[in-house]
Amino acid sequence: MKSLFLSLVLGLAVMLSPVAQASEHATPEEAKAMALKAAAYLKDVGPEKAFPAFDKDVAWHDRDLYVFVQDNSITVRAHGTLPNLIGRSFADLKDVDGKPFTREMNDVKTEGWVDYKWQDPVTKKVEPKKTYVVRVGDYVVCVGAYAG
Repeated sequence: MKSLFLSLVLGLAVMLSPVAQASEHATPEEAKAMALKAAAYLKDVGPEKAFPAFDKDVAWHDRDLYVFVQDNSITVRAHGTLPNLIGRSFADLKDVDGKPFTREMNDVKTEGWVDYKWQDPVTKKVEPKKTYVVRVGDYVVCVGAYAG
């Protein structure tokens, strides 16, 4: 009985450890891989099919990773967690430090990283976020990972 209790306590300690909590967060490498995959999907099927899939299809969601897309006017065209943002302009959106990160995303010519601070949906704290951006014609496909 004593060993069973000890096993349960150790198991609980492991589950509550920072390593276990970190698994709720994806890595920047995983964000980049999803962004590249989403960009290829958009190229293959076009925006009429891709955008609804990015918004609803579980294939485009992994822990805290999701796809969002903006057009050249910095208007949201797809958003994996907040579909009510679709159609809204993010041209004037800035992070807590005043960085116009959506404009920086729009300036990406092929692909690359954009760093900014945003509220982590897991911790509810403003955390550093690293988003991989891929240009597909008039759109930028974005997937970010929290560095928190």
